[in-house]
Amino acid sequence: MAAEPAPDVLDAFEAAKGFMPVKEGLALYAAAADAAALGLPLLEVGTYCGRSTILLADAARAAGVSVITVDHHRGSEEQQPGWDYHDPDTVDPEIGRMDTLPTFRRTLHRAGLEDHVIAVVGRSPQVAALWQSPLALVFIDGGHTDEHAGADYEGWAPHVAEGGLLVIHDVFPDPVDEWTGQAPYRIYLRALESGAFTEVSATDSLRVLRRTGAPD
Repeated sequence: MAAEPAPDVLDAFEAAKGFMPVKEGLALYAAAADAAALGLPLLEVGTYCGRSTILLADAARAAGVSVITVDHHRGSEEQQPGWDYHDPDTVDPEIGRMDTLPTFRRTLHRAGLEDHVIAVVGRSPQVAALWQSPLALVFIDGGHTDEHAGADYEGWAPHVAEGGLLVIHDVFPDPVDEWTGQAPYRIYLRALESGAFTEVSATDSLRVLRRTGAPD
């Protein structure tokens, strides 16, 4: 039976600002609990306000490992003013730009999970270029352009340990379903075609792949 979060953790997830549906969240939690058994850190690319981080952090806490989150906290393209996913409450009134970091920190505080998360504030390719350690899980949920999704995959997929998991969110094979899903779908295909990953599960737009070898 797949691991599930405690009711209070699920309540915190549902109360947090963000876009991940509960069904996908439960699949993410199960993947995190599975991967955390390797005894290595979990890493999330694209944190926003910490909704999914709650689930990753709780699974990490149970296994005695940490979660690293990587986000510049200025919002993805579709979260900027004038776009459908823009939330004016995340705009810093002093500088007029998005800043989701304060909301993210409050989210973790309310969930009691601050001690299990290391927040790296920066752009994914810059952080990935400095990264040296293997990871039990990489969750890609950042920018949805080919440039950004491709850079996230290229920067972080090589760091998934043997037996670890690569999780990709917003994978929509049919472009009429969701415009934001095409770049994640393309990196999902790249992962499968690389020969390094085998699909474990698909839950709506969430794909879980296991590292089973080195790229061809």
